[in-house]
Amino acid sequence: MAARVANDIPDGSYVNLGIGIPTLISKCLPKDRDVILHSENGILGMGPGPADGTVDPSLLNASKEPVSLLPGASICDHSMSFAMMRGGHIDVSVLGAFQVAGNGDLANWDTGAPDAIPAVGGAMDLVAGARQVIVVMEHTTKDGQPKIVEQCTYPLTGAGVVDRIYTDCAVIDVTPRGLVVRSMIEGMTFETLQAMTGAALTL
Repeated sequence: MAARVANDIPDGSYVNLGIGIPTLISKCLPKDRDVILHSENGILGMGPGPADGTVDPSLLNASKEPVSLLPGASICDHSMSFAMMRGGHIDVSVLGAFQVAGNGDLANWDTGAPDAIPAVGGAMDLVAGARQVIVVMEHTTKDGQPKIVEQCTYPLTGAGVVDRIYTDCAVIDVTPRGLVVRSMIEGMTFETLQAMTGAALTL
């Protein structure tokens, strides 16, 4: 999933990678593409974890994983970093999700479960300020329930903010006419994909 997203990110983009699967994208970006990665904890020009395994504990991404700095990288405080996000300076925000609705509503910070620990981080700022919001996630929950739904039942991170969804089964665009399937994994039929999805799809 991360590799597929990485291949679709345009050259020259400023991109924020959320925690979880999105962080893997930094390892999959094409070598000939200039993509500037941003982390809300104050890194612009972030690279993947050090290849030699040498970890600098002061260089971590939002997932608290070790990262590197690419030539020309800069460090700033949280207020400046969030100003980049809120000010519309991030081209693409890639986030995980608990649920995405057919109209692009996103729920990714709280399931409402009694033992759950809500963790919004910078997600609300990212979905409000980024020019494009991409969700990368598994198509269903561990017990087979759809994560793409007609209407979110979890607290929203943002309303109508998602532009495209990448799952382990398909790539789906959120459009004014609904959810449009752009591609499916080999062997997947549209009927099977629809049965796994809680909102109407079109090809």
